[in-house]
Amino acid sequence: MTESVEKPQSDIGRVRRGGRGARREIRSAHDFTMLPALKRNIPLTEPMDEEQVEKIDKASLDILEDVGVIFRDDIAIEDWKKAGADVRADANGDERVHFDRDMIRELISSIPETFTYHARDPKKNLPFGKSHSMFVPMTGAPYLRDMEDVRRGPTLDDLTNFHKLSHMLPALHSSAHHIVEPMDHAISHRHLRITYSSMKHSDKTFMGMTTSPKNAEDVMDMCDILFGEGYLDSHPVVTGNCNGNSPLVWDEVMLGAMRSFCKRNQPVLCSPFVLGGANTPASTAACVAQLNAEALSALAYTQVINKGCPAIYGHYLSTVSMKSGAPMAGTPEISLMNMMIGQMARYYKVPWRTSNTLGGAKTFDAQAGYESATTLMAVMMSGANYIWHSAGWNEAGMHCSMAKFVVDAEQCAMAYRMAEGIKWDDFDEALSAVRDVGPGGHYLGHPHTQENFQQAFFMPDLFDNNSIEQWAAEGSVEINERALKQVKSLLDAYVEPKLDEGVDEALRDYIARREREIPAMDALNQDD
Repeated sequence: MTESVEKPQSDIGRVRRGGRGARREIRSAHDFTMLPALKRNIPLTEPMDEEQVEKIDKASLDILEDVGVIFRDDIAIEDWKKAGADVRADANGDERVHFDRDMIRELISSIPETFTYHARDPKKNLPFGKSHSMFVPMTGAPYLRDMEDVRRGPTLDDLTNFHKLSHMLPALHSSAHHIVEPMDHAISHRHLRITYSSMKHSDKTFMGMTTSPKNAEDVMDMCDILFGEGYLDSHPVVTGNCNGNSPLVWDEVMLGAMRSFCKRNQPVLCSPFVLGGANTPASTAACVAQLNAEALSALAYTQVINKGCPAIYGHYLSTVSMKSGAPMAGTPEISLMNMMIGQMARYYKVPWRTSNTLGGAKTFDAQAGYESATTLMAVMMSGANYIWHSAGWNEAGMHCSMAKFVVDAEQCAMAYRMAEGIKWDDFDEALSAVRDVGPGGHYLGHPHTQENFQQAFFMPDLFDNNSIEQWAAEGSVEINERALKQVKSLLDAYVEPKLDEGVDEALRDYIARREREIPAMDALNQDD
């Protein structure tokens, strides 16, 4: 059952607690200015030497030549035949593409090492690739933990709130797309409402749905409306994600969506979906070799589709518990694989994506914190460019926690500060304070401290560093409760970055037309 397009969602922002004065007061207490793209200035952790990097490269190319990759898509098979690949039917009747290693190297060499993401607000454009990184919130959760910390199915209103938070949190550089699945809308219409919410409630860059080739085309059409006809052909504005079916399979849905994005010069994440020990060998190094082969085959195909189009080496990494078969987060091997994949991406001179602040815990507890912190630190030391799932991910991605969302975003801001590296600009001035204060004094009242304390050391809003007596006197409030109060405060302070009225009307008209054309109950066949 869907709502009228004149009211794509009810808007919590229209009903405010405390009125305009209260909102102004809340806004004055926060700085919502988006941080620029992170320019990393710390050494990378690279666990492989040159010989080992080449060993992974050789093993991956051997897999591509000898084992081959199944492309379950007639168009892709014809494209590969025209490109000169060796296509053979295997014992199951699937057509495997076998690649000459020189072909792979030649194709991926045309992928841009850097490009710029263009946002609705040009001040939020992002240089991307090499030393530049961006943080992107999680997507795809079928449940959420809401403002009352209740686990339930999400609605479009919930998705709207996450897009608003993404817009306001400085360390998040994107509003992503379906952070949570809006279960109150037909599956076949969701991509339209999700895309509109991303565009309407934030003016940062965003992601585009790749749940079918036609859905991807709808995203391109809506981007044309938002940015103007022809703009996409030379300006990356939206990111698609195409997951492989490990081991060594790319399917028709993902490949069709990939073509929709690549033909319009929009970047896609070429992402093998790794469950280490289940769909890869139970070996860290061999797992990376297989993943690398899968990613290379998809990256190469982007250049068969449109030579020179941007593409991003992607992956989703998890290891599988041999006790339960469940995916795990924050394990040592995942950290090592992230570092290894970073080395491989830099070896091929392509930007790369990873996943961040992942938790397998069922609530926002100590386990969630440990897992997320471990993942975050490994990601920062591995030099990833597109840092996805950076806020909210818990329960192995089954839910997005509103409390964890804002805490994760603050953790990203702290990681951002660390990765900027050491600041030397006031070194001499600060040293002079040592002479002024001398032995046995303190610096709290010194002019240099007074002028610099706010930016000298990061001061988290959501961590409590008071004495236990003060903490108890203030109600013994723990992190989950503090974070939920912050969520409510932020949503009260939200100010919508208004779309141009003509653009907004055109987007709504497009949604209305497409919802008439797409059967609301048809979740499978959308090739209209």
